Order: sequence, then C-alpha cells, then structure tokens
Amino acid sequence: MALTPHVVQSDPDILGGTPVFCGTRVPIKTLLDYLEAGDSLNVFLDHFPGVSRKQAIAALELAKEMLIAYANPA
Repeated sequence: MALTPHVVQSDPDILGGTPVFCGTRVPIKTLLDYLEAGDSLNVFLDHFPGVSRKQAIAALELAKEMLIAYANPA
C-alpha cells in the first residue's frame, strides 16, 4: 500500500515530539493501545473523530512494514 506523505508527524511542539496522526494531537500509540485492549478500529475512530479511517489504516500498514523490515531472521 502506498502511503500518503501525511499520515504521521513528530513535532517537538506537539506533545513533546510524540508521533501523532497528522493534523491531530492523537498519538499513534493510542490506536495501538486500543487494538491491544481488544477494541475495534471502529471504536477507536468513534472516540477520535479527527482521525480518518484512511489515516488509521495507513498507520497500521506502516507499523506492519516496519515490523517486517526489522524482524530478525530465524
């Protein structure tokens, strides 16, 4: 999946540089925390309407790609 360039940003003036969804103050970690707790993507999006479904899916795709890229070979 080709990511749009404006999915995640990290700015020292926004939450001390914590990676957030662009245009929001919602940390990417919050999405991961929701999913880890067993909540659905829809629940997260209902609680954070400033984050679009497209942004959330793109962030998850990015996380997936990073995990695969940094996995240690067996």
